[in-house]
Amino acid sequence: MRKLLYYLKGYERETVLAPLFKMLEALFELFVPLVMAAVIDRGIAGQDRPYIVRMCLLLVVLGVIGLVCSITAQYFAAKAATGFSTRLRHALFAHIQGLSYTELDQMGTSTLITRMTSDINQVQSGVNLVLRLFLRSPFIVFGAMIMAFTVDVRAALVFVVAIPLLSLVVFGIMLFTMPLYKRVQGALDRVLGLTRENLTGVRVIRAFNKEQEEWESYREKNEALTGLQKFVGGISGLMNPLTYVIVNVSIIALLYAGALRVDSGALTQGQVVALVNYMSQILVELVKLANLIITVTKAIACGNRVESVLEQKNSMSTGRKAAADKSGAPEEGCVVFDRVGLTYAGAGSASLTGISFSAKKGETVGIIGGTGSGKTSLVNLIPRFYDVTEGAVYVNGKDVREQEPERLRSGIGIVPQKAELFAGTIADNLRWGKRDAADSELWEALELSQAREFVEKKPEGLASVVAQGGKNLSGGQRQRLTIARALVRKPSILILDDSASALDFATDAALRRALGGMEDRPTTFIVSQRTSSIRHADRILVLEDGRMAGLGTHQELLESCPVYQEIYYSQFEKKAAPSGAAEGRR
Repeated sequence: MRKLLYYLKGYERETVLAPLFKMLEALFELFVPLVMAAVIDRGIAGQDRPYIVRMCLLLVVLGVIGLVCSITAQYFAAKAATGFSTRLRHALFAHIQGLSYTELDQMGTSTLITRMTSDINQVQSGVNLVLRLFLRSPFIVFGAMIMAFTVDVRAALVFVVAIPLLSLVVFGIMLFTMPLYKRVQGALDRVLGLTRENLTGVRVIRAFNKEQEEWESYREKNEALTGLQKFVGGISGLMNPLTYVIVNVSIIALLYAGALRVDSGALTQGQVVALVNYMSQILVELVKLANLIITVTKAIACGNRVESVLEQKNSMSTGRKAAADKSGAPEEGCVVFDRVGLTYAGAGSASLTGISFSAKKGETVGIIGGTGSGKTSLVNLIPRFYDVTEGAVYVNGKDVREQEPERLRSGIGIVPQKAELFAGTIADNLRWGKRDAADSELWEALELSQAREFVEKKPEGLASVVAQGGKNLSGGQRQRLTIARALVRKPSILILDDSASALDFATDAALRRALGGMEDRPTTFIVSQRTSSIRHADRILVLEDGRMAGLGTHQELLESCPVYQEIYYSQFEKKAAPSGAAEGRR
């Protein structure tokens, strides 16, 4: 948590002025019991009304000055806390963006969302309250004890016993609850993760009539979170009654000792009232401190969770040659896999083993295989979303690990399995591929991706609104727009990861013809479950359980690769094989 204080840099003035004004407010409060004692002993006892009026006006002045100091302190504390949380949230988001897929997979999306929202909000509240109360409350407590000693030493000995007991209760509960709040946030992660999963998969849940089971699962996790929160809240709830008991017992002892001292003439009635007021001030401040401790405990637990993400190192390190690489974005588009192996972090076995092949500039490589054969894992190695665990991947003759990721990816167009669009307009989404792309470039990309027709039919054209995730578009329209987004940047390497699954055969064929007829044809990798999408590729790579089962043209594989034959004949009748072979030769 201490490392997060760095993000208060730039708010040094506010972090000093906020507690300073709070301590000024507290200082004026400490004079109030003395004024009240003077009113009782001199004004009321002597029936001096002018003196009582003057003292009452003094109390009003002290109250107004205290209010001004309090408002000023609140302003500076809020400014520092909100500025701190803003900087911290920006830093956390930037850090998460810089992590590799490996770290993101290990931590999980739900916990990262929780840490960026709920956890940082808790830390912000903690910083705000610390700046306002962390110095004020102890100052009042010990200041009241010191002022009590100036009134009467013997009676003030009650404070010497009460304050350590109160401190023991407050800090004991704080130390006990701190680890429990970490568990509460972990349970919140699980509830958030399940909620996110249910919302994104609501159609599947309804299609398989799993609403009741998912509801039971949610209720179980939610009740676990509720039970944990109740337990921690119960422990924290002991703080107020225990402090009230100790303070009220102390007041009884103070009144008893004060009565004896008044009877002996050593104290006045006003001084006893002042001592009781000081004890009441201590009670109020310790209740505030107790609530502060609860909030600070949560804030520390949440801050440690945020800090753990910031301390997470990117497992992908750029090679020493990267700094000297001045070659610019990839131009040649040649890709070489040299005995590549990949094992995901925490996985029991390798996802890819011994993959070796090369793709020359302008070639089209089809990648096919059964579900879980490693097709997506393979193409994810080209833009270096994951690092190989064996062998090497070369782009333009250089190991991808020795290239700056931004420079490497600037020449690669990627269309992921899931067509992901963002809230905005069609033009906004397409310009993710190239920020300064002109409208003519956008229409050209739409033409190639077979999306121009449906975009032109929209009244607003490129300015048509796209809902978050492209929910207001069909699956095929989303896929075509994501393909257009990748083509806008005119990449030298194009990766289509099962990106035509929602397209009909005619549109798929038109798309392939358009890509093949491009003037500056990119090196294209097409991942597909359909042999019709890849049969015209220059070469086809067949994967089975992470290994190469075959490499060659459609006709070659149809004659020599059993795995490819099985996939092909599951989609086409055997009598169609000769025509398919002839078409492959053409």
